[in-house]
Amino acid sequence: ERERERERRPGERMLFYSFFKTLTGKEVTVELKNDLAITGILHSVDQYLNIKLNEIRVVDDKRYPHLMAVKNCFIRGSTIRYVTLPQDAIDVQLLHDATRREARNA
Repeated sequence: ERERERERRPGERMLFYSFFKTLTGKEVTVELKNDLAITGILHSVDQYLNIKLNEIRVVDDKRYPHLMAVKNCFIRGSTIRYVTLPQDAIDVQLLHDATRREARNA
């Protein structure tokens, strides 16, 4: 059901896509729906919010020791629960303005 709802609101996805593109090169933490959390440098993001991270490290390396050797990863957007962003990289006013524009156009 969530996937169908997401398909009905492509503008919302594009808002996040545009925002995440501005974070390329910044360190982010991605928490997956299976509770795995990975921190790394955002290399790229696509329109489906798939994310590629470089220089990754697992937040709970004792629980996931087999991932210690992995340095880069591709994460499918539909498996992501949260993305924690660096506070200094967020332009709140820009996000407010973009959200208002999207709401007007909906």
